[in-house]
Amino acid sequence: MISQASLPPAEPDHWRRWWLVLLVFTIVTASGLLLGHSLSSEAAQVPAATPSVSPSPSPSASASPSPSAAPILETAPTSPAVDQLRLPGAVPAHGSGKFSYAMTRGPVLGGKGALRRFRVAVEQGSNEDVTAFAEQVRATLGDPRSWIGGGQVRLQMVAGNDHADFTIFLATRDTAGQLCERGGTNIRIGGVPYTSCRAVGKVIINLDRWRLSAKPYVNAKIPLAVYRQYVINHEVGHELGHRHEGCPRAGGPAPVMVQQTLTTRGCKPYPWPRAGNGFLTGPAL
Repeated sequence: MISQASLPPAEPDHWRRWWLVLLVFTIVTASGLLLGHSLSSEAAQVPAATPSVSPSPSPSASASPSPSAAPILETAPTSPAVDQLRLPGAVPAHGSGKFSYAMTRGPVLGGKGALRRFRVAVEQGSNEDVTAFAEQVRATLGDPRSWIGGGQVRLQMVAGNDHADFTIFLATRDTAGQLCERGGTNIRIGGVPYTSCRAVGKVIINLDRWRLSAKPYVNAKIPLAVYRQYVINHEVGHELGHRHEGCPRAGGPAPVMVQQTLTTRGCKPYPWPRAGNGFLTGPAL
């Protein structure tokens, strides 16, 4: 029998607990290091965020503009109402003397005859839009009741920097008067340039007449838009070689080469060179 005293002493339990604690501590520490390395790697792959800057508040679309932000151009309406006899408001008596040219090339108007090219210009300071004026000129001259309807001439609007046979100007009365004195007929009433005119290579429309019409049309309650057709056709008629005419029949339509701005000579105002299937003409003056 082995004596109880000869056995080795039993290992105390507290050593087992210390080894267990040490093992757990080692595992936790290693896990923390691995997790930290993983987070650092992921952070390195994400680009740094750009600091956001709050933009300055922009004005609302419905906010009223500042009075000093930009000058407001007081531009008169260029297209009168259908039944309007004249445009309201003061008409500039003079402009800068310089002109803005329409830059649109239009189609050839008419099917037969010699081709005449024209430009369109508006005096700066007249408060008129050159594009709108050019469109009214083109629409008038492109109508079959105008000069192209007889097959004797074709017309084409070209840009301001193109070669042209003549130019149609819309000018204030003072500038129109000066241009008309250089080769055209300058008719004044009360010392003020009153009519439109034609000089060599220049058709000059008086801004007063363009906005206010003339007595024969106003008295007959004929709209301003119709008078505008007349004045374009009349002055372009001069450029095409036509002279003033008289009234062929009292009470009938006036030929376009009658000076209808001043008097219809017993005829009724009529804005077109053609009526029916032919040209409407009167006795030469």
